[in-house]
Amino acid sequence: MPTLVPIHPKQRVCSRFQRILPVFVWDASVLEDNPITFPEIQALLAGVVLRSRQSSDQEQVLNLVLSAKYLLSLINGEQFELTKTTFVELHNLVACHEALEWGVFRGEGQETNYTPNVGLGELGRYTPLPTATQAPELNRVFEEGLVVLEICPPFEKSLAFFLFGALQPFFFDGNKRTSRFMMNGILMSNGIDAINIPANKAHVFNEKMVRFYLTKNATEMMIFLVDCHPNAAQTYAHNSNLKFATQLDHHQTES
Repeated sequence: MPTLVPIHPKQRVCSRFQRILPVFVWDASVLEDNPITFPEIQALLAGVVLRSRQSSDQEQVLNLVLSAKYLLSLINGEQFELTKTTFVELHNLVACHEALEWGVFRGEGQETNYTPNVGLGELGRYTPLPTATQAPELNRVFEEGLVVLEICPPFEKSLAFFLFGALQPFFFDGNKRTSRFMMNGILMSNGIDAINIPANKAHVFNEKMVRFYLTKNATEMMIFLVDCHPNAAQTYAHNSNLKFATQLDHHQTES
């Protein structure tokens, strides 16, 4: 992982995130196969109700908007923390009325038996830890994961948390979305620009995530996320160690 990344004042990284919010929301909705277009996203942000679109699609977009604004409020107020509390608060907004239950880990609400699988297309399905009453195993894994992540530099920690939250789905739905908000919360609270996964990279993102679920090897996805960072070129220029350069060359050759 790159160890040197551009650091900016928090006000600057938050202003950038606020500025790209329509694009961020649209790109995130494309990753969820939401059919709402970018102009329609702009209309929703302006308070327009889209009568030609399903209410569930519109609600998913508005949930992303609310989640992004809440994340900004935490960072601006110096209140963002890498904790379960922040994680479930964001999920409570991201997956409201979409997930089977929202704002609680699987098993901490009324549903204590159903375990969702992650579809991998023709390669089958990925089965996570089973749902259990009060989620003792999920809470153990989460707490131990945070201990391991604590020793990582902020940039690596942020990317790793996203993959951690995707691999160990703590919620019934909305895990990747919520984990990406946490990833960006870690970044922005440390003065690092947020990462956005462009809509035109959705297919590549999905292919690499499938391989990640199958192999548990995060290298390919970590490099992909570094590539998506707005300061990627500057980051590469400042991290010329042999191991990172070798991974990058391999990644570019594959692309």
